[in-house]
Amino acid sequence: MDATPPPSAAERVYRHVRDGILTRRFADNDLLAEGHIADETGVSRTPVREALLRLEAEGMVRLLPKRGALVLPVSAQEWRDVLATRELVETHCVRRVIESGQAPRLTASLTRALEELRAADRAGDVAAYVGADRDFHAAIVAAAGNSILVRLYGSLRDRQMRMGAANLFTEGGLVDAGRVARTVADHQAIADAIAAQDADRAVALVLDHLATAARTLA
Repeated sequence: MDATPPPSAAERVYRHVRDGILTRRFADNDLLAEGHIADETGVSRTPVREALLRLEAEGMVRLLPKRGALVLPVSAQEWRDVLATRELVETHCVRRVIESGQAPRLTASLTRALEELRAADRAGDVAAYVGADRDFHAAIVAAAGNSILVRLYGSLRDRQMRMGAANLFTEGGLVDAGRVARTVADHQAIADAIAAQDADRAVALVLDHLATAARTLA
């Protein structure tokens, strides 16, 4: 019997709005009215405010007194800054993991993340997909054992998830199945290189993966 308690009202609203931002149901600069969100989620305004405060702290929205919350756009410069930071952190960590002999232990974590990626793809769940994508890369960083880099990488979480979602959509707002397939293949290739303990190939694949994202988001 599953003893996991159901999510609170504020947690349900948080997931609803965050997933709406990630899937572009709520676009950049959209104004989200508290009353409308409350109606959509079937809760009172109090948990809506709690959820919006949490999303504001994560940099996804800005609260506007007596009006609601504005979905904050992410600038092209911010995309570039995030990708540059990821490149530095992830290439260092993937090499460190392999050279320190941690690759076999990491491979099990990457296998689970790949299973989650494919399951989210089959379900058409963009929010779950970008979460699994982020977890895949975060597992590599965590395995390197540098707590400062783990915290730095964690600070990119929400921007990274928004970038991951943006990378999957066409200009018309539809999920690009080809991009999804290529992304899954990229992750599998990185996992295979780590399992083979081929540091040079793993680093090259990470760089290529991030370069593809940069071209798509440009």
